[in-house]
Amino acid sequence: MVAQGSRRIWVALLLILGLGACLQAKPQQRWTEKAANDWYRKQPWLVGSNYIPATAINQLEMWQADTFDSKRIDLELGWAESIGLNTMRVFLHDLPWQQDARGFTTRIDTFLQIANKHHIKPLFVLFDSCWDPDPRLGKQHEPLPGIHNSGWVQSPGAKALQEAAQYPRLEAYVEGVVGAFAADERVLGWDVWNEPDGTNQGSYEKLEPKNKVALVLELLPKVFAWARDAHPRQPLTSGVWKGRWSSSEKLDPVEKIQIEMSDIISFHSYDKPEEFEKRIVWLQPYHRPILCTEYMARGNGSTFQGSLPVAKKYHVAAINWGLVAGKTQTYLPWDSWQHPYTDREPAVWFHEIFRNDGTPYQLPEVHFIRDIIAGKLSAAY
Repeated sequence: MVAQGSRRIWVALLLILGLGACLQAKPQQRWTEKAANDWYRKQPWLVGSNYIPATAINQLEMWQADTFDSKRIDLELGWAESIGLNTMRVFLHDLPWQQDARGFTTRIDTFLQIANKHHIKPLFVLFDSCWDPDPRLGKQHEPLPGIHNSGWVQSPGAKALQEAAQYPRLEAYVEGVVGAFAADERVLGWDVWNEPDGTNQGSYEKLEPKNKVALVLELLPKVFAWARDAHPRQPLTSGVWKGRWSSSEKLDPVEKIQIEMSDIISFHSYDKPEEFEKRIVWLQPYHRPILCTEYMARGNGSTFQGSLPVAKKYHVAAINWGLVAGKTQTYLPWDSWQHPYTDREPAVWFHEIFRNDGTPYQLPEVHFIRDIIAGKLSAAY
């Protein structure tokens, strides 16, 4: 009887373990509308910036071991906390993972420790199709005088994007990074690919693969699937950024993937308040949380005073481009690629909130940001 009872216990345990393995192997699905909205209700009104320290020209300089600047990050996130910002959108890169996965993961954890100290939850970006398509590890070049974002690099680079043999490496990066922090409450979410079908007209257009959009169209669903295979407790997204999203019929193929595979909907808008609001209304029929993950270009009519009241009215997260002026030089406008600002300052800064020394670019602006986040100003401001 004892032997038979023990056997029954072992059989039961094996069945439980087998069921657990089956459940673990089951592919994770896109969040339901209810799950996405339940998650969003637990968040504060999310307001923050796209973040890179002033000491880094691009993602590689931010994350490589010899240039990772934790003291500077701590200082700058302190400035963000001082005006009430509670999230940052932060770009990662596949090459530091390829070079030293363990070290890269450790530095991400260090960043999360600093961010958590300042009550900031980052949204991490895994891939990015913007700017230089030829990223290279090692020492990064100095900023080109008078040019906006003259050193930012794509991930994956054009070569990796065109070589299917490199996709297992990219898969290992996505699953490795997301998997390492899949249950980490310090992480807000995962933006799997920034402006995936961007072709960088006016900057690196001639260096882009001729079939870039077709390649992205094939790879983007895989990236979503790789991230889900890591079973993150945080939501996945990829932001629509061009075109008209007023109906599903008007979405292009890449936008359809972005909308249909995202747990939460995200978008970019460097437009005046009226257009910003229109785009929010276009996305409301999806009945999911909405995050604006890029806005605020003063010279383009996109401002904190114009966009934040609209975002608050609709309870939309608002993450502007740029926190501190530094080596990215994104305080300079986009047209600096055609007319570098080598002999003059722009009439108004394009992006960024703080100067390199932590003083606000515009003091009334930071007072406004602090007050509207704190609830001292209404959406009808």
